[in-house]
Amino acid sequence: MRHVEPLSEPVFLILTSLAEVPRHGYALLKDVEELSQGRVRLSTGTLYGALRRLVESKWIERFDTDDTSRDKQSYRLTKTGRTALAADVERMRNLSRAAGARLREV
Repeated sequence: MRHVEPLSEPVFLILTSLAEVPRHGYALLKDVEELSQGRVRLSTGTLYGALRRLVESKWIERFDTDDTSRDKQSYRLTKTGRTALAADVERMRNLSRAAGARLREV
């Protein structure tokens, strides 16, 4: 397997949130907070900076949704983004197995 750079925790959580369903910015902020059990609270600036980079990397894509109050841009995970997220999950799984084995040795 090729070497994969670890994702930052905010990027990991954003991609994880979008793996389930497409979301708009506010819904992403709330879901990231829920996924992290309140540990990670992204500012809007941090969120939209990360979203911009993820769009540029083609890991997510924007699309317009109809909303009764206003048009909102939503984001969805691309195949490339899903592959990157899956690779990081596998990386962490391997690290957890190795750490667990070492802990049992003690």
